Amino acid sequence: MSNEHAYNVVYTPSNVASYGKQQGGLTDELLDLHGVKFIRVTWVDWINNVRYRVIPRAYFKKLLESDRPGVSITKAAFGLVALALAPGFTGAGEDHYIIDTSSFRLSPYAPGHATVFGFFQQKVPHPEHGLAVPYCPRALLKRIVKRAQDEAGVSYLAGFEHEFILLSATKPKIVPVNEADWSVSSKMPCGAVETTVMEEIAMKLAEAGIELQMYHAEAAPGQYEVVTGPLPPLEAADACISTRETIYNVASKHGLRATFAPRLYSNSTGSAAHTHISVHKTRPDKTKTRADDHLGPTMTQAERSFLQGVLDHAPALCALTLPTKYSYARVADGIWSGGTYASWGTDQREAPVRLTGAQGRHHFEVRFVDGTASPYLVLAGLLGAGTEALVREALLKSADCFTPVAQMSEEQRAAHGVQNAGRLPTTVEQARKNFAADGELKAVFGDDFVEKYNGVNALLETVLTAETEDETVTKLVNFY
Repeated sequence: MSNEHAYNVVYTPSNVASYGKQQGGLTDELLDLHGVKFIRVTWVDWINNVRYRVIPRAYFKKLLESDRPGVSITKAAFGLVALALAPGFTGAGEDHYIIDTSSFRLSPYAPGHATVFGFFQQKVPHPEHGLAVPYCPRALLKRIVKRAQDEAGVSYLAGFEHEFILLSATKPKIVPVNEADWSVSSKMPCGAVETTVMEEIAMKLAEAGIELQMYHAEAAPGQYEVVTGPLPPLEAADACISTRETIYNVASKHGLRATFAPRLYSNSTGSAAHTHISVHKTRPDKTKTRADDHLGPTMTQAERSFLQGVLDHAPALCALTLPTKYSYARVADGIWSGGTYASWGTDQREAPVRLTGAQGRHHFEVRFVDGTASPYLVLAGLLGAGTEALVREALLKSADCFTPVAQMSEEQRAAHGVQNAGRLPTTVEQARKNFAADGELKAVFGDDFVEKYNGVNALLETVLTAETEDETVTKLVNFY
């Protein structure tokens, strides 16, 4: 392809630097340099609540010098929703959360604090799983990424868009900081608290070593978006959590509430967490030509196989990517939210997967994701589905949908190969059923994971429901 048609910054696994490697490891010198006094040992549960234990630096040093450095956490960690236990979980037993020192990142919104993530392990080996805890999202994502490298010769990069709304009040009703429109200057006037908050978020992300590509005003009242750069999947999910924590905490410092709730207004746009994924081959393709070459002529064979894997499993993946009943108030045909037909299109915002970038530098924007979803489970689901398709060299079945599928005639759908396209669920209940019935995803996650996750998800639905609409919205905002 001629360079005259190329555009945008090119990211590859070789030119994306790891923050941990940049810092040279977690050392006393590094902590001294940044005045770190406390470490937040952080994990994210299945309902996307961020949880942590604050460890003073002196004790944290002792932990690092111990056998299997970490902290013990109840085995109910992934089954606990607002102090209620989901089916299959009890209050008995503990796991050990092993500190991943490579995940170290400063928390500039809280001076003197830094964050590390980890991996859940059994305290003593399990007869079937050894030390592994099958419910640990970080471990699951790490395993999927390794399988892609080992069996498909593929590495991934991932990044997130962070849409949120700034509220000046949440009770008795929610009150946005302003009513201005998409990208207009009046949404960030000089001296306004929202402008100060957005600038401070940008500066704190830079201090944390997270690449900020841009921020701007979105369409809904009080709505903004922060876009961060791509990283290897595990680090991308960690950075997503650090970005959201930065947004929450900077807003709180200025007396505002930031919420990632999927939709607060019936007459305006919702908030998504569009997830960007690029597929990078680390070894040559096995075949020179394939039967699907004409369907996505600018994509590589690996990109086409990955895309088909995501489309095949999109109806079940929604249980992970759109995990609340409120998620489905945002997703519909005709409102630029990705639509409900499992399809793809070049720069098509009415398709669940939008192909972006030019030939040789493509990436996929997955649009059926919102901020109530755990980024670890989002990436585990998407990359798990894509990796399974890569391993079996799946062929792409549908063509580029320049016209939204919902607007096509039956003849047009047949011509594009989407006449039998799967439909995304319209309720979280259907999403759970799809997840439970998807044999390939159950093989990726494990039968027990799927059953227990669905139980936790059903409990969350109950917890988020209140007697009145205003009370329900307040609950949703307080959770997300």
